[in-house]
Amino acid sequence: MKEEKSLLYFVTGNKNKFSEISQIFKNRQIPCKLKQLDLDLIEIQAENLEEIALFKLNSIKKEINESFFVEDAGFFVDDPLNGFPGVYSSYVFKTIGNEGMLSLIKDYETSKAQFRAIIALYYKPLDKILIFQGNVQGKISNKIRGTHGFGFDPIFIPNEIPGKTFSELLIDEKNAISHRGIAIENLIDFLKKIKKSVEKFP
Repeated sequence: MKEEKSLLYFVTGNKNKFSEISQIFKNRQIPCKLKQLDLDLIEIQAENLEEIALFKLNSIKKEINESFFVEDAGFFVDDPLNGFPGVYSSYVFKTIGNEGMLSLIKDYETSKAQFRAIIALYYKPLDKILIFQGNVQGKISNKIRGTHGFGFDPIFIPNEIPGKTFSELLIDEKNAISHRGIAIENLIDFLKKIKKSVEKFP
């Protein structure tokens, strides 16, 4: 008899994020079934991504009767913008977009930027909240490039693949090095370790 996988919800209204994460789950032997759940999440203004992600998770914890996770990510231009837009990335993208961000940069070659992702997981079998994070360093492109991805992907050049922006990478290429990919791999490692522990001690 085929073993039935446990259910895991990714609570997000962002189809692009779900697409990236579900692709990683498909490429790995994951001991659970991933589903998207679109709920109204309460987003607070805070100084760090972890605080925002935890608030989101706790705001809907009573509404879901399965294990689930939320994600919050930010685009940080460390040089020359001292980390802007950071936790305000979503709002800034909606208001000035990639064109507006590029207008704030003078020296693209010396620029330094990073994407950060925080995943907050509520793991029901343990009644426990866990945090997983990912980070990728790079710089700003001098123009918008690429047709894949979303958000600030077309202007971010990762150090790992210095000739391309995130938007010029295929989904598996981006997932292999991205902030979101790293964070979700850490979550997957946790799920696999838990499964092995349960199998050892039935």
